[in-house]
Amino acid sequence: MTTPAAHFSEIAKSRHSVRRFKSTPLAPQDIRGVLEDAQTAPSNCNTQPWTVHVASGSARDQLSKELIKADEEGRHSSDFTFDYADFGEGTYLERAHEHAATLYGSLGIERADKAGRRGVILDNLAFYGAPHVAFLFMPQFGDGVRAAGDIGMYAQNFLLSLTARGLGGIPQTALGSYADTIRDFLGVPQELKLLFGIAFGHSDEAAPGNSFRMSRVSLHDSVVLHETPGVLDEQ
Repeated sequence: MTTPAAHFSEIAKSRHSVRRFKSTPLAPQDIRGVLEDAQTAPSNCNTQPWTVHVASGSARDQLSKELIKADEEGRHSSDFTFDYADFGEGTYLERAHEHAATLYGSLGIERADKAGRRGVILDNLAFYGAPHVAFLFMPQFGDGVRAAGDIGMYAQNFLLSLTARGLGGIPQTALGSYADTIRDFLGVPQELKLLFGIAFGHSDEAAPGNSFRMSRVSLHDSVVLHETPGVLDEQ
């Protein structure tokens, strides 16, 4: 008999970022169920600072065209700073490079293949073919870190709920580079900041972009125990 803990562990470990979806829309009750599960996330002082816009159908298609146009015209507009240079030298940069090598390698794209790499960007802006995409907006409280943490917990609930239902999703931080374009299209007020989007739907498991899984570092590399014996002992 599978215990609840084992069942949850299986869901958590099987969740992965889907990079090619089938075009079939999800049933309304499945989308609602995922949103209801996500809504149970904890937040600082129960502020529940998330405002979520879901685009499907023609709205999703037209927004993708607007994003591609914005990219071609160089109209980038991020609400939050991010640069690979911020990683510095060492562990985090190495992990980012490993991620890129795994992704591009699975797609057969060489480092010098500019057209292939451009195609990966366009895939992002086409939501990897997903029939639905959720955009996660937040108010600006102080430096934004606590609200962003709350959004992260909401997003993890969202992603795990998809996995539990046999569905797939991918958090797309790249969409945050076009915040003004997305806000304008969806009619979102300027005071709400775009953290990222989540494309979701049925995974196309036969696609090359879904043929790999990203590695995770060991607990020894990320956890420090204080008077908590036995946890990291070899099993």
